[in-house]
Amino acid sequence: MDNTLNNLHTVGSGSYTPGDVHFLLRPVQMDVTDVEEKERLIQTKQKHYSEMISLETAPTEVHKALYERALVQNGTRMAADVQSLAMALNSACAGHTIVLVSFVRAGLPLGVLLRRALIEMGRETSHYGISIIRDRGIDTVALESIIQVHGAENLVFVDGWTGKGAISGEIKRSLHGDSRFPAEPRLVVLADPCGRAWLSASAEDWVIPSGILGATVSGLVSRSIWPAGGGLHGCLVYDHLHEHDVTREFIEQIEAERQMLAPVAPASPWTESQRLELQAAALSVVDSLAARFGITNMNRVKPGIAEATRAVLRRVPNHVLVRDRNDSDVQLLMHLTERAGVAVEEVGSDLGPYRAVTIIRSVS
Repeated sequence: MDNTLNNLHTVGSGSYTPGDVHFLLRPVQMDVTDVEEKERLIQTKQKHYSEMISLETAPTEVHKALYERALVQNGTRMAADVQSLAMALNSACAGHTIVLVSFVRAGLPLGVLLRRALIEMGRETSHYGISIIRDRGIDTVALESIIQVHGAENLVFVDGWTGKGAISGEIKRSLHGDSRFPAEPRLVVLADPCGRAWLSASAEDWVIPSGILGATVSGLVSRSIWPAGGGLHGCLVYDHLHEHDVTREFIEQIEAERQMLAPVAPASPWTESQRLELQAAALSVVDSLAARFGITNMNRVKPGIAEATRAVLRRVPNHVLVRDRNDSDVQLLMHLTERAGVAVEEVGSDLGPYRAVTIIRSVS
């Protein structure tokens, strides 16, 4: 690790194996905010979501069992998708070194797995975890520190999936006019139902096993915290969840699956027509739901299985829509809505490319 990065006071690798990732996040302490109060403050614009955090509790036994089921059901698919993305990156990035910059937290497991696959292909690969915050942008202190060491030429951003494409838009806004980056930033994801990523393994909305847990599959770090005084963005380290941590086990299991794969084809960036078709289909669903529920703030619409599930866990949901109640990929979501007493409506093909959408309750 270069001294430029070593000199930053960060949380290191969290509970990941040292070398798998270096978090460019500083450890912070802050009081937790009740979910209902947090929602009120967000919607009344008294505070930004990144200035507060609610207590993250251990997953229940049912939640853990559903995670294990998702791992059995979709672990091989994730391994194959990692391999196809790594092959595409190996071809797309000239030179010897590739720099993966994963967005905390959803990008972390994919970034770790991509790094291992690329190293196996003979590529020198560095991997960092940094913050990007909706409406506030990328952590420029962290990004510039990485560029100072590695340059920007072979820098690739990594996230788990797209929902509406808010993070893709945030990257573009953050890097607009920066000639070191292409106009279409290189964002890599596993699932891109809204057609907003540069490279994705598929456009399907499917249950990514790491997408249904929080800190316990992402190095025991919280989502990122906005730094009121400037500098690196922050995070909390969740030592209280240590006994529930599956971060390393998850990586090793998907890695083992990848090692046993039959050959797979490399992923390809969307063609312009594919991209426009995906974007139009996703936008149509979001717009129709906004009209139906009288929503003007699109941040209250959370499309895609992972986003819909996280919204039930971390926000105040009003309504959940699913394509099919019996779909095995939405069973954790069904369990969480039942616990929370949230209405679920089966709407079939009305969800377009999505299999689930959560509508956040208006508190105004």
